[in-house]
Amino acid sequence: QVQLVESGGGLVQTGASLRLSCVLSGRAFQAYTMAWFRQAPGKEREFVAAIRRGIGSTDYSDSVKGRFTISRDNSNNAAYLQMNSLKPDDTGVYYCAAQYYGGSVSLGGDYDYWGQGTQVTVSS
Repeated sequence: QVQLVESGGGLVQTGASLRLSCVLSGRAFQAYTMAWFRQAPGKEREFVAAIRRGIGSTDYSDSVKGRFTISRDNSNNAAYLQMNSLKPDDTGVYYCAAQYYGGSVSLGGDYDYWGQGTQVTVSS
């Protein structure tokens, strides 16, 4: 049974930074492509960033490129999202997702496991 547990969310002001963490338990972490998605109130869930298994290449949505950095630590079964220069539009619930069977890294439907989410609120 695979479980994902996120942490690190909170309430910050515009321009601040936060670091989200996601720990995977239950199977070999290095076999998973990991990603972060977010959902703002009244909006659909959207892709934020992904880091592939193996070579560890990364993808970002245009809205966070240059401000957010996704990384992974295979020895600690963890993925991270460093968020800098936060804006009110970054507010939402951030979800960690793991992809084992392959597919598009930016499509939520191609992910096999999800965390419970962590709230990020950026005040203006």
